[in-house]
Amino acid sequence: MTAATLHAVRTPDRPGPGPMPESVLRALDITIGRRMNGLLAGDYRSSALGLGTELAQVREYQPGDDVRQIDWNVTARTTIPHVRVQVADRVLTTWLLLDTSPSMGFGTADRRKYDVAEGVAIAVGQVATRHGNALGVFSFGGGNDRQVPPGQGRKGMLGLLRVIREQPAYEGGGPTSLGDALHALGRRAGRSRLVVVVSDFRGPRDWPNALIELCARHAVLAVEVRDPREQEIPDVGELWLVDPETGRQLRVDTRSKRLRERFAAAATAERAEVASLIARAGAQHVVLSTKGDWLRTLAAFLHTQGVRR
Repeated sequence: MTAATLHAVRTPDRPGPGPMPESVLRALDITIGRRMNGLLAGDYRSSALGLGTELAQVREYQPGDDVRQIDWNVTARTTIPHVRVQVADRVLTTWLLLDTSPSMGFGTADRRKYDVAEGVAIAVGQVATRHGNALGVFSFGGGNDRQVPPGQGRKGMLGLLRVIREQPAYEGGGPTSLGDALHALGRRAGRSRLVVVVSDFRGPRDWPNALIELCARHAVLAVEVRDPREQEIPDVGELWLVDPETGRQLRVDTRSKRLRERFAAAATAERAEVASLIARAGAQHVVLSTKGDWLRTLAAFLHTQGVRR
């Protein structure tokens, strides 16, 4: 399944994630595969004991043990029943938390924030489902939360495609709670080892504690998507600014240099606080923009930083 086959019909208003060269996707696959620090199945030893192919130990039989695991050779030599205990075979389950709130529909550069998020989801999905590993998807925002249980290989990828074809809701509907989404995912993630959160991290600041709890049990990669116009206002005269999630409107005169400078300073400080909260929680953090080649930025980050446990 190639990246080209994953894209829906595009329009100027919904341009999609843009070019996703197979060469970059292959490099991303290799980079993540080499730097997962033992998270991928077959590359690490499970600490759990159970059914598997690798012997962990032979011990004396105890009531309740599976008689099919009796080692008859050892039992014959010692005259005491012994059972074989294997290292449990495990696959890596990756969960993708995808923000589909109205604010993700904003974009003034090459594409919308959701288009970048869609591309990240596709790239992560292709890597996460290789070698029979599993991918689960949880989308939230606009009152249309969806959960797709983890599926291995192609099944996991098809579940992702069903979710990303649903576009962000239009304006209104109230603020979206990233905190509630993180808590909900934490209850469902089970023994997964990697969680990828793709969001603009805007709206109520109710998520830091939930992110800390998630990072305590999983490796978490926070992918923040920004648009240049969220960080600065151009001098274009009077404007009506609209909060896409609440519908609240504000009239501003962008001819004021002082207003533009205050806005840029406040926006920079607010994003710095978001970065600090993500780092404090223990998650890795990469910022992607709606302007330029987001895929190469993501690949470069993972090449230098890898994915940590």
